[in-house]
Amino acid sequence: MTLERISGEAAWAEQWCQRLRAAASETRVLLLLAGTDTAAVPGISAAGATPESRRFTAAADAELLWQGPTARRPHALPPLPAGVSPALIAWAVLEGLALEPLVLNLGAPVAPVIPHLQLNPSPARCLSGGRAMDPERVQALWGWGERWGRGLARSGQPVLLSECVPGGTTTALAVLEALGIPSMGLVSGSVRQPDHQLKARLVQRGLAAAQLAADASPQAVLAAVGDPMQVVAAALLKQAALAGTPLLLAGGSQMAAVLALALAACTPPERQQLCQQAAVVTTAWVAHEVASDFPGLMLQLAQRFAVQPLAFATGLRFTESRRPELLDYERGYVKEGVGAGGLAALWQLSGRSLQALQDACEQACDQLQHPA
Repeated sequence: MTLERISGEAAWAEQWCQRLRAAASETRVLLLLAGTDTAAVPGISAAGATPESRRFTAAADAELLWQGPTARRPHALPPLPAGVSPALIAWAVLEGLALEPLVLNLGAPVAPVIPHLQLNPSPARCLSGGRAMDPERVQALWGWGERWGRGLARSGQPVLLSECVPGGTTTALAVLEALGIPSMGLVSGSVRQPDHQLKARLVQRGLAAAQLAADASPQAVLAAVGDPMQVVAAALLKQAALAGTPLLLAGGSQMAAVLALALAACTPPERQQLCQQAAVVTTAWVAHEVASDFPGLMLQLAQRFAVQPLAFATGLRFTESRRPELLDYERGYVKEGVGAGGLAALWQLSGRSLQALQDACEQACDQLQHPA
């Protein structure tokens, strides 16, 4: 069963899939938690029905991913307009493949009560002010990401990077625009119908306040309008990819921004090498969303850096599901997050059927509704 190729050369795509297929059960899974005060802007995110509830989203999702749907978790899942957290899909895959995630808290407003690494944990400021993070913090996080990337590369195992950052699609839009990648109207979001005008106003205000130079470094862009997840993920990606490690960037617009930051930090020859090692992998709900344009976003990124980045979508759909929470994915209420798309793709690459994954997700919904 193959993934849907969104962008990238066919030969590179097949080679990348073969490498992941051969080592699916050995893939290192990282979940990067972070926060941005951008998430408090009314209407900017549906990763929690209210700004206050979104403060707990990253912690609650990480606890669900770690402990599963039957456990009594320290933080309740924030109420959503409809559907259920994509952490449930991610958990079903990890359980089925017997993989254990490593959780890193890089600045979630509330820390999860599970085993995790905690690094400089405070959310970024709202990007609209043009000074989301202090430059010293960005440099420290970038250095940490580089060291972690080199360490992961030594193991020789593939790496799957996932994230949970409410408000992160808006920081992704800001970063992409700051790097010279036209992205207005292309970036998805957790809201059923993303408010592109609201996102654009925030981003334009932030970039006007930042007054970035045309050749601003990735670190300067991140300090102006980024979030902590992007810093560590981009630095880790660059180091691990250039050392020959295959990486699966599990997400949509946010991981496209991470890839763009890593490419901006590379020389032209390094960019070609990076694009053979890393792929952005998202859900079908993002890849085919009418209100955004993930394939168009990848095309803009390709034109900006003169590369052919790999991007795929998993085939997971819930059109025939018996659970209303999963049918809500098909209605656009939930689309992606916590690595759901990338992990579903890893499930496919391992040779398991998508029907089996739907069954596992339905059972997890049953357990979440009626825990032991």
